[in-house]
Amino acid sequence: MTISLFSGQGSQEPGMGKDILEAFGSLGFIFDTGSEILGKDLRKICFDTPIEELSLTINAQPAIMAMSILCHEASLLKGYSFDGVAGHSLGEYAGLYASGMVSLEDAFRLIKARAEAMHTATTQTKGAMVAVMKLEPEKIAQVCDEAKEYASAVNYNSPQQTVVAGTPEGIAEVSAVFAEMGARVIPLNVAGAFHSKLMKPASDIFLETAKTIQFNAPKVKYYSNVTGAELTDFSDMPALLAKHIVSPVKFTSELSAMSEAGADTFFEFGPGKTLTGLVKKTLKGVKTVNISSVSALEEAFA
Repeated sequence: MTISLFSGQGSQEPGMGKDILEAFGSLGFIFDTGSEILGKDLRKICFDTPIEELSLTINAQPAIMAMSILCHEASLLKGYSFDGVAGHSLGEYAGLYASGMVSLEDAFRLIKARAEAMHTATTQTKGAMVAVMKLEPEKIAQVCDEAKEYASAVNYNSPQQTVVAGTPEGIAEVSAVFAEMGARVIPLNVAGAFHSKLMKPASDIFLETAKTIQFNAPKVKYYSNVTGAELTDFSDMPALLAKHIVSPVKFTSELSAMSEAGADTFFEFGPGKTLTGLVKKTLKGVKTVNISSVSALEEAFA
């Protein structure tokens, strides 16, 4: 059983996907569609924008989604087939398209609304995030629950890595405790406290756009960050995606659910190799492949 994984925010890099688009010119429709929906040149954002500007939430989210879809579509042209999809945070939106749940146009409408709403929320409320290593997720959650200032475990990435989000004061408070407990604490270069209650204004605004989108039943298994399992109830996707903005990413649970269902091959589509790294840390004896360049495509589908 093969799973398509899609990269999350933070994996962006200038020039990402340019070689694939040059090799598969027929896939230019992805960037044409994205540019039309976004109202700006998506090729320029992905290929010719400095990292500081590319990393802005309003640019990074649609750019990474476009790059991920590009890599996936190129792989399909090379004969790739898959049984399920999963994404990390914004990666779920590439998964929505790849699974057949939304059209390409609606995928870009969703990510545009999400990126803009989250960008606005980060300008209104200060937030911070840190990755905590070498400490059990349960202990991390307990420290956050007992903190005086707001902090919450929001990304359950692997048994060895949990990301915490909160107010700057809350992050400073729990980081000191984690350090005393012997954990490694790594500040993340992000604009806000994603997947926490501080994103509630963004969730509310995004919901209004999500309600206008046509959602179909997926053609393959679709795994959800919110539930940490295969999603089987598609009756209210707008509410689920809005909840996703303020809910923890249960990626470790998703991987366990996929493994139990028989998944043994994982292809990550998009920039970076973060998700294949998390798979290796969580599951044993599985095959992982990252598709982010023409050379990777040629090696994978030789």
